[in-house]
Amino acid sequence: MGVRGFLDHPSPLAIAHRGGGEDLPENTMPAFEAAVALGYRHLETDAHLSSDGVVFSFHDEILDRVTDRTGVVSAVTASFIAGADAAHHFSPDGSTFPLRGTGIRVPTMEELLSRWPDVFVNIDTKSDAVVKPLVDLVRGVGALDRVCIGSFRDERLRRVRRLAGGGVCTSMGRAAIAAAWVASRTGRMPRLGADCVQVPVRAGNVVVLDRRFVGAAHRAGLPVHAWTIDDRAEMGRLLDLGVDGIMTDRPGLLRDVLVARRQWHGPAVSS
Repeated sequence: MGVRGFLDHPSPLAIAHRGGGEDLPENTMPAFEAAVALGYRHLETDAHLSSDGVVFSFHDEILDRVTDRTGVVSAVTASFIAGADAAHHFSPDGSTFPLRGTGIRVPTMEELLSRWPDVFVNIDTKSDAVVKPLVDLVRGVGALDRVCIGSFRDERLRRVRRLAGGGVCTSMGRAAIAAAWVASRTGRMPRLGADCVQVPVRAGNVVVLDRRFVGAAHRAGLPVHAWTIDDRAEMGRLLDLGVDGIMTDRPGLLRDVLVARRQWHGPAVSS
């Protein structure tokens, strides 16, 4: 099997986490559009399922934190979710809400996947129920080679691989990452069915992302993506370690860092 389409790009990948959740309301089309306008070709989002079977690009189990509506996503209909104001609580300065009532909605996953045929999407499955509908949707819109599916739950990822017949890029779940980290102390890393490793810098008191981890992953043919990195110095340190991608809530900052290091692979940026 060749390199997955999601991964078949010059490294490091610049990945807009939830579209760039510090700059615009997370997981909304304006956030994704702004990242694409910056030159991003890799977006990150999350998948939840409505009560009537529609896959939405949304992070939380409940609507309350980011919208003007309340309720568990899986317990309400797609029309109820579609009517929510996804910018209701967005406040760049912590006191004003400039985008309330401007028509920013929770997008469906189909809307996101269909909007840019040349954009790649990293999708975190947030429930067991969403796994099959998500795989069916990705296959149905012809996006199997444009997505990478992740989850904290290893069993969800095993289901994704089974349902997709091995035809989609996947990362590692929490248990697989733990096993990979332990093995990396010896210089080795099992692939455990994954195509890449997407990890935080730390997990509790344990430093996950260090030179041994990156080196072992690379020897196993596994690209390493770090999440979620919003600090300029930390971005530089991780790039010096040799990570293959960075997810960030600040896509403009990451682009600036990569441009300065001559590692930006998007459109040229005028000075």
